[in-house]
Amino acid sequence: MNEENVVERVCLLALMKKEPEETLLDVQKMLVETGMFEMKECKEVFKKLEDEQYISSNGSLTMKGVMEAKVAEEMFKQ
Repeated sequence: MNEENVVERVCLLALMKKEPEETLLDVQKMLVETGMFEMKECKEVFKKLEDEQYISSNGSLTMKGVMEAKVAEEMFKQ
């Protein structure tokens, strides 16, 4: 993932920070409510992340996704 994929990183970070009872759809709705994008676009980003194996088929982060989310967290702390 390159530096320009801020939207994807925000999505991964949101998944990493979600509460245990929250679902993938809850995270998507929260991101849409921020005005970042429409639900259709949000689902496309999540599908891309799943295709690239950052998110598993059950909606949780893979190890690759966790590592990238931690990079995003550090990036946003700066």
